[in-house]
Amino acid sequence: MLRAVLKGNHKSWDEYLPHIEFAYNRVVHKTTKISPFEVVYGFNPLTLLDLIPLPDSSHYFHKEGVSRADFIKKLHEKVKTHIQKQNE
Repeated sequence: MLRAVLKGNHKSWDEYLPHIEFAYNRVVHKTTKISPFEVVYGFNPLTLLDLIPLPDSSHYFHKEGVSRADFIKKLHEKVKTHIQKQNE
């Protein structure tokens, strides 16, 4: 991905790293069927395209920390199952 973004401009590669990392962590991976960002935080971050039109903000966050923690635990179990199936 880094090579595709740089296109021969090897002097400023460090300026592109945060953007490339964001893109990589937001993409759904074949093995887990979920993005790395979503595994850690329970949701995918919004991009500029997601903001047109602005989504209902109540859809993207939980009001109680306990429900968020339960959601993440279930999500981790789902990812674990996908990884185990992929390794069979």
